[in-house]
Amino acid sequence: MKHEDLRRALAASRVLVVGDVMLDRYWFGDVERISPEAPVPVAKISRIEERAGGAANVARNIAAIGGQATLLSVVGDDEAGSALQRLLNEHGVATSLHRDASITTTVKLRVVARQQQLIRLDFEYSPSHEVLAAKLDDFRAVLAQHDVVILSDYGKGGLTHVATMIEAARAAGKPVLVDPKGDDYSRYAGATLLTPNRSELREVTGRWGSEAELVEKAQQLRTQLRLDALLVTRSEEGMSLFEPAGVTHEQTLAQEVFDVSGAGDTVIATLAAMLAAGESLPRAMQWSNLAAGIVVGKLGTAVATAEELFER
Repeated sequence: MKHEDLRRALAASRVLVVGDVMLDRYWFGDVERISPEAPVPVAKISRIEERAGGAANVARNIAAIGGQATLLSVVGDDEAGSALQRLLNEHGVATSLHRDASITTTVKLRVVARQQQLIRLDFEYSPSHEVLAAKLDDFRAVLAQHDVVILSDYGKGGLTHVATMIEAARAAGKPVLVDPKGDDYSRYAGATLLTPNRSELREVTGRWGSEAELVEKAQQLRTQLRLDALLVTRSEEGMSLFEPAGVTHEQTLAQEVFDVSGAGDTVIATLAAMLAAGESLPRAMQWSNLAAGIVVGKLGTAVATAEELFER
């Protein structure tokens, strides 16, 4: 597809993103001394940044390349939840954020000095059953309005009903792409495609000693879970797409790896947006590989813009 046609198709595409969201906070400063109270560095903070993380970062990646993203998730009824809502509005993401007064919004706070993380502090709680049930009802209600569904699992409890969501989406004829978490993938059975990274796949299938053994394990998993395909991101080794007809491999396109945070979000976001725009799965993987090569050259949870993607 020509770039002009693809841009128009992306603008008309609609992707529904469901999953765990978080607010990524970055405190930037400098370290010039060690604390007299304990043997730890003292960071003098000079700048604070906030970014949408988790499934929210997936949604903003879709918007950044010109697609339409709708985000369905749960946040706390707090300042961090409001900050996340504001950020998503600024990024052009349509939102349906359920407020749960019994939890606080997941926040990951990173203190960075001289381009190095000193510490990361996580604040997280699982949403209530009542809020999750309401979110499931909303999912069913908006499903027909979208072309592709992404389920972004960060293990924070937001995808408790993931099996039901997969079943409903497939029954409605919608491709379902899942970014999985944990060592039990049976809950993702019947999805269109899973996008584990190399270490996540190893946690499920066990180690492999050769490329042939990797192919065998990946294809067994794909068959066992009744997936149309399995896309494994392999860091410096690129990414591999496992389908019934065989394997397609893409070499990494990263020029310089600065920070891999959020690269998996970029991969699944670009993949879904390109599929929704009418690209084939192998071609969508090529675009995803290109986008991933762009974001790993940036600090923190970042996005590849449409301009960067099409210029490459």
